[in-house]
Amino acid sequence: MATIPALESRGNRPLQMSFEEHLKALIFFHLEDHTSAQHLLQALEEDDFARSEIAPTGGIKKSSFSEATNTRGLEQFLSVFEKLQQQAAHLLPDCDPDLGRLVAVDGSLIDATLSMEWADYRERAKKAKTHIGFDLNRGIPGKIFFTNGKGAERPFVAEVLSPGETGVIDRGYQSHDMFDLWQEEGTLFLCRIKSKTVKTVIEAHPVVPGSIVFYDAVVVLGTAGINGTKKPLRLVGYDVDGVRYWIATNRYDLSAEQAAAAYKLRWDIENFFGWWKRHLKVYHLIARSRHGLMVQILAGLITYLLLAIYCHEHYHEKVSIERVRQLRMQIQNELHAAPANAENVDNIKEPDLQNLYAKT
Repeated sequence: MATIPALESRGNRPLQMSFEEHLKALIFFHLEDHTSAQHLLQALEEDDFARSEIAPTGGIKKSSFSEATNTRGLEQFLSVFEKLQQQAAHLLPDCDPDLGRLVAVDGSLIDATLSMEWADYRERAKKAKTHIGFDLNRGIPGKIFFTNGKGAERPFVAEVLSPGETGVIDRGYQSHDMFDLWQEEGTLFLCRIKSKTVKTVIEAHPVVPGSIVFYDAVVVLGTAGINGTKKPLRLVGYDVDGVRYWIATNRYDLSAEQAAAAYKLRWDIENFFGWWKRHLKVYHLIARSRHGLMVQILAGLITYLLLAIYCHEHYHEKVSIERVRQLRMQIQNELHAAPANAENVDNIKEPDLQNLYAKT
């Protein structure tokens, strides 16, 4: 992996934990069954492997670990995440090339503590929010933004997407003004809309008999002069198990069936958020500052990308909790018995989680 920015101490006090040690510790936190920073630090002190291969020489105190997480390393974690994401995008197969480059855009709320004033959401409830672009073709996270719980989601669509990518978004993003703006800017989208939305047909297209698609037309949405779209767009309707889905899009190159198939892939980001929260401990908070929480989230995304690359290279499959459990057992059985020699994070080329801690 290309060189990451050097981590420097702020002030005269020398670093108590290098970036490589910090990264290893947080990957260890996400892979093992740790539920708090105190639990992690106890393992770094008492576990033979963690003490020799992950913890800094001489150990790390709670205050020093907290300082490292809440004040330093954000640039370095972001750099590692971006480089691993690029590596994974290059290595992992494109499962749906005929549909174009599809990116699900969504936000996820994180429960915060009352002391986290920056995360205000509503009275007596604190929330932070991640806004993530998820590469649906390869099943991996891409860009990430971070706001308080009140942060609006719609403005992040254009920021998350790169030229040529199609944003696949749910009903929460429906905005007729935004539809007009995205079309004017050339932003591609597939957005589910509310079924009761007013639809004025400009040009109806035939549908294939027996297909799940029951509607395909160029329309204007909403009521003219009130909340209507100024620019016509395509609307595709399809049925799955008795539930009707209405998809507004400016992708005219896809067949109606392809548009339906592309939107159905959007559920992968819901599965990702649920899997990520449950099995990688991302939201067992070990930081209370905006900076620290972003570091923790980036470390979770880095761990997920390493798992995605490992599962593809060794098993030709997507990440699963079964593989995570298997890797935990391998780490316990093999690495504790024969720790690998430590290397610099710059030398990460082919992530193998049996040697993960050594390679980070």
